[in-house]
Amino acid sequence: MFFIASTCFAIIMAVIIFNFRMKETREPVTTKKIIIPPLAMSTGFLQFVIPAFHITWTEAGEAFLVGIMFSIFLIMTSKFEIKGDHVYLVRSKAFIFIIIGLFAIRLALKWYIGSTISIFETSSLFFIVAFGMILPWRLAMLVLFNKKKNEIAM
Repeated sequence: MFFIASTCFAIIMAVIIFNFRMKETREPVTTKKIIIPPLAMSTGFLQFVIPAFHITWTEAGEAFLVGIMFSIFLIMTSKFEIKGDHVYLVRSKAFIFIIIGLFAIRLALKWYIGSTISIFETSSLFFIVAFGMILPWRLAMLVLFNKKKNEIAM
């Protein structure tokens, strides 16, 4: 039952993320809009205060590395363009397919891993995967954004 509920929640979150990304392409990008998502998400590390959510450092490292591997696809679809005096995120046609693909892989892994460890440990692992995905993606976006911003200043 938990996996059905968490899968439904994950689908809702994927739709929200996709809509958020589409909105990002219609408004100028700012440094704040790039760095707030990983900062806000980092509050999720508070779950590790509760012993049921504890995992080993090795598991955490592996989950983070999986997230980094997933982020490569997101980084590849994040391009910026200058319009007037502002920098905009370019809408990528591949983004929706990448999000769906990453979601499917993540869901399959969650179902497989969730059958061998507790739901709390599964939650911890996939939080770290998600954080490992968003942090490098947003850092890469920040670097690309600053390059474009510097082009405007020249």
